[in-house]
Amino acid sequence: MIDETLLDDSERLLRADTRGLLRAVATAGAQVRTAARAATEAGIDGLRPEGRPGTILIAGTGPEVPLAADLLTALPGSSRPEAAGGSAPLTVLPATGPLAAPGALRWTLPRWAGPMDLLLVTSAEGTEAGLPLLVDAAYRRGCSIVSVTPAGSPLAEATTHRRNLTVPLTRPAHQEAAGHLAAPGPYWSLLTPLLLLGDRLGLYEGAGQTEVAALADRLDRHAERCGPTAPTAGNPGKTLAAECAAALPLLWSEGPLAGAVARHCAATFTALAGTPALTAALPGALTAHGALLTRTTRTSEDDFFRDRVDEPEAPRPRVLLLREDAAAVPAGSAVTAARDLAHEHGIALGEIAPAEDAEGPLTALADLLAPLDFAAVYLTLA
Repeated sequence: MIDETLLDDSERLLRADTRGLLRAVATAGAQVRTAARAATEAGIDGLRPEGRPGTILIAGTGPEVPLAADLLTALPGSSRPEAAGGSAPLTVLPATGPLAAPGALRWTLPRWAGPMDLLLVTSAEGTEAGLPLLVDAAYRRGCSIVSVTPAGSPLAEATTHRRNLTVPLTRPAHQEAAGHLAAPGPYWSLLTPLLLLGDRLGLYEGAGQTEVAALADRLDRHAERCGPTAPTAGNPGKTLAAECAAALPLLWSEGPLAGAVARHCAATFTALAGTPALTAALPGALTAHGALLTRTTRTSEDDFFRDRVDEPEAPRPRVLLLREDAAAVPAGSAVTAARDLAHEHGIALGEIAPAEDAEGPLTALADLLAPLDFAAVYLTLA
């Protein structure tokens, strides 16, 4: 359970936020603008690709790595001639090592990696010893390399020395790093250059400089609606936190972009707030999580005479349906079936969809992602 009185006391919230989580998530728009400017100065706009990469390899330690991998494949495909054939295959390189310490982590290239492939490396610190070693290995194989990391870091030096592109990680003025690796907000500084790069390479459309600027504005709007001074009534972030506090969130998604958001938010809920959450895409979610709904119904009705003394109450599932389109749902669709299933078993169901004025995939992404990022922070603090 959480202290819901804390949610409507902005001064207590800020005092409880010793790791700067609220500031980090509230400045997401500023982080997007700063990162886009750094990417432009690094020369992303001047790239002249000779076709899409054979395979994209992504490595790093932060939450932006799986999110970037999902978005690179979820964003609408490009119609440009150089992108013919669809998006490039994508592989996330897992970190391995004898210890969990960043200095002991290592990343290994697949045996087939070569001159047709592109390696993307992100690091908020750039000091993990294994990442420069990965850059060296990729250079010897002839891979193209792009790193997003602080200027002057060992990773930046390794990338620049091999005559590949380094985008310096920059934060907005007076913005300090959040005190938790899974904190929402800071990942935008690392993710934004990758979005611009993918658009420039023709992997997808709708993530150029104009769309990224609109994304930053959209994130600012959500910071106003979901910020600590906005009361719980009418504040999507606080409302979601209160609803998910004593529940098992089931994040059901419709569409690849919503699926990317669901997986990212489940990881954030678990790693940051300690609230386990499960994800599944429609229509498969109805089968994958159906037993959780029916089990809740049975335990509330059966075994009337069982001993309930000191029996812990299992968290009750709560379905949160993420949709990419706010349009009306036709009868017989998977969304309708999901609503009916939840209603049949008395399970609470909430929905998040882009606003009607959302234009393009990035503003839709902000509408889906921002309220859940704020909810994760409020769950952590309260």
